[in-house]
Amino acid sequence: MKTFNIFTNAQDSLPEGSADFLLAASVTKTCEIEGITQAGIPGKIPYTPTLDAEFITSQKLFSMPEIAETPSGVPTPALITRAVHNLHAFSAIEILGLGLEIEPEQTQLHNFNIEPSESIATGANIDAKAVFTKGMAFGRSYELKGSYLILGESTPSGTTTATSSALALGYDVKEDFSSSFLDVPNSVREQTINASLALLNDEMSNFEKLSLVSDNMLLFCAGFLLEASRRFHVVLAGGTQMAACLLIADKLKEDVLMRLKSENITLATTAWVAKDKNSNIKHILEQLSYTPHAIYTEFSFKDAEIPVLKKYDEGEAKEGVGAGAALAYANTNKLTNKEVLEAVELIMYMM
Repeated sequence: MKTFNIFTNAQDSLPEGSADFLLAASVTKTCEIEGITQAGIPGKIPYTPTLDAEFITSQKLFSMPEIAETPSGVPTPALITRAVHNLHAFSAIEILGLGLEIEPEQTQLHNFNIEPSESIATGANIDAKAVFTKGMAFGRSYELKGSYLILGESTPSGTTTATSSALALGYDVKEDFSSSFLDVPNSVREQTINASLALLNDEMSNFEKLSLVSDNMLLFCAGFLLEASRRFHVVLAGGTQMAACLLIADKLKEDVLMRLKSENITLATTAWVAKDKNSNIKHILEQLSYTPHAIYTEFSFKDAEIPVLKKYDEGEAKEGVGAGAALAYANTNKLTNKEVLEAVELIMYMM
């Protein structure tokens, strides 16, 4: 297992020390559009962030009997994050409730009184400035327990809302976003994004546009990032969704007259995203006004005894629930591919 810089391909790493882990858990009703995502149990997709939150916190489920998985049986990346925690514990695991249909049980939940957002196909119906401001306030008040912070996400169909958000802000990234599918469902996603962008006009402010085409996770985390990074190092744990969060923060910093302390920010993802032939996270990150610290960690399930795990190496699931940063955290703390793989399988055998 090795970690590399996305821009230089030189070996790289996360900071030393223990990290707090925050999971931004959110539902956008975009996920209910048939065929747009496979990040969860068919017909129960809005449960996905709830189950991920419960699982990474306690390795147990309370809201449903089974973890979220794709229709072909690929289990949630929450398995990877929890396995790393079992081997080298995070200093804290806390959940950000950013619009959930079902609140997770037995978790340390921060409730911000945010409702699930509507489908972007008809307008997300978000007060984008209010959600962004809540993120900023939490970034000012959050008390760090460890040496730095890892911020992951669980937002089904979030790559669709991330794409529409970036395009609405004028970024040239239409073909760059990944998917939980092995092959991206372009027709459904493109129809949804086009319908969302048709709701916009040139007179709208950035916040007005994002109120229609974005999601609560992206907006809250962008606001949080602006403030928290002034105080400590923040690792955005995710792929193209978290890259879009950086784009949003970079654009909106001008609207709120703030500077972004980019030297205190890292984006950490998996090699499954960084080397995905159907997306281009490097190109998304190149749209920023600065060159970010961005890394990916190579990890493989090729030696797994549980066959369905090998589908990760084939391009299913790819990222989510902070898996990329969890793997980088494992690598920084001298854990091996074999140790993490065996920890994942142990969890599955115990379920």
